[in-house]
Amino acid sequence: MRHGKKFNHLSRKTAHRKSMLANMACSLIEHKRINTTVAKAKALKQFVEPIITKSKEDTTHNRRIAFSRLRQKEAVTELFREVAAKVGDRPGGYTRIIKLGNRLGDNADMAMIELVDYNEIYNADKPKKKATRRSRRGGSKPAAAAPVETKASNEEEE
Repeated sequence: MRHGKKFNHLSRKTAHRKSMLANMACSLIEHKRINTTVAKAKALKQFVEPIITKSKEDTTHNRRIAFSRLRQKEAVTELFREVAAKVGDRPGGYTRIIKLGNRLGDNADMAMIELVDYNEIYNADKPKKKATRRSRRGGSKPAAAAPVETKASNEEEE
């Protein structure tokens, strides 16, 4: 019976499960998205989001906590530099799980887990992109003003 068991053990012993989640978290930080099974993606989300929250405040204590969980110095460095800078204003929900269908070999439910701020397709920054397009259109207005200047120069020539 599994009374009081709050998380998925993923059919592994404790050491294997912790090592696997640490490796997957390092891969997620390095590549910004990984493909895995839905169960592992959900377990990884619970594993990595508190570490990302810790990375928002760059202290020695938080770096040591992150290193004890991730076990790779390069991943901790990238987490505290690039990832923390991108998610600094986000109050939570740093990862997104997108279901991909079933794997051909064993019919396992597959999913892609990714860091939310690194995907330009799903970001809600679409109005900002439209604003830049409008400014480009606004850039054509000085081009319209340029012929006016040429007309003034034409008048001077006459």
